[in-house]
Amino acid sequence: MNLAELLDRTSLAVLDHLERELTVPVIDGLQAQGDLIVIPLNLLTTVTAQPWARWNPVPAGGVELVRGVAGNNPHTLAADPGTCHYNAEVRDPLRLGIAIFENTAPAYLIHPEHGGTGIAPGCWLVRRQQERGTGFRSRPVLIAD
Repeated sequence: MNLAELLDRTSLAVLDHLERELTVPVIDGLQAQGDLIVIPLNLLTTVTAQPWARWNPVPAGGVELVRGVAGNNPHTLAADPGTCHYNAEVRDPLRLGIAIFENTAPAYLIHPEHGGTGIAPGCWLVRRQQERGTGFRSRPVLIAD
């Protein structure tokens, strides 16, 4: 699928500088998009969905997983109807987990600046990126693009 087809399916938009005729790659493994990292859940033995958590279908227009600074640049998870469910109640010892999702067909992360990335069928954790702060007694800083 190319970026134009993906945007037509979801009614989402990206910035004008992105080439809409390029094929969106579908990756079966660790990947990143801006400040998000997508990790195969089977690589993380200590991360699970909360026991009370509800799994929700990803709607046709996608679901925003995180919004950037000042409400800009959302990362949206999109998939064909009936092929992907997500859960935003994550038990993650690093406290960086945003959502767990399971897909039976390719799912896509769409971002206005980065375009789209495809995620092969499987079960995945989406985490925020953090960096070490600077200075004495620095604290980790969440990255928001």
